[in-house]
Amino acid sequence: MGNEKTVLTQVSIVSLAVTAVYAFGAFIFAYTVGKSQSRIDKLIIAWLVFDALIHFTLEGPFVYWSLVSTVEKSTHVTSQVWKEYALADRRWGISDPTIVSLEILTVFITGPLAVWLIFAMLKNKTYRHFIQIVLCVCELYGGWMTFCPEWLTGSKNLETGNFLYLWVYLVFFNGIWVIIPILLLVQSWQDMTATRKIKQTKTVESVTTTSVSHKYNTRSSGKKNK
Repeated sequence: MGNEKTVLTQVSIVSLAVTAVYAFGAFIFAYTVGKSQSRIDKLIIAWLVFDALIHFTLEGPFVYWSLVSTVEKSTHVTSQVWKEYALADRRWGISDPTIVSLEILTVFITGPLAVWLIFAMLKNKTYRHFIQIVLCVCELYGGWMTFCPEWLTGSKNLETGNFLYLWVYLVFFNGIWVIIPILLLVQSWQDMTATRKIKQTKTVESVTTTSVSHKYNTRSSGKKNK
């Protein structure tokens, strides 16, 4: 665990390039298909597209190779990115049961939730924030259960002596799946709070209008009786 040298291989370069292409494509999608959305929602849609692409096209093959064998034993091109990542976290190469279990949930639940949330945002569905909260909780739970067991056992499977493996693979690429879900939870809370205040204001205005109207009708009726 003391490999000080930063190892930027062909696989790592291609993997980072593919990730960049995913991010670029996600922004293109968000700013074309979601052009009527607010700036914040465009950014959220871009993140969701990127999120879904990672879950389906990268983590999907990982689940498959981990169930039929291991990433280490696979020679398929789709396993190469995980062989590279396994240099930072050995568990991803040996079909660690906790990791594989979490990734099964990620591919078959979290990925579809991201797609569903995109649909809900584009169609302005009332359940949008319910899906957003569930998705964020799933992402945060997955991150916690990925690393907490390892921290409690001394991080023996993590390569922390290499800049690329530690700060790019482990910290950055896992950190964004912590920071962004937290920001989305805050956004959902603020939006729901604002919606509630608007409803309360409308209710008060409606009650006030009804009261004024009732008083006016009562006075008018009194005048006619006289």
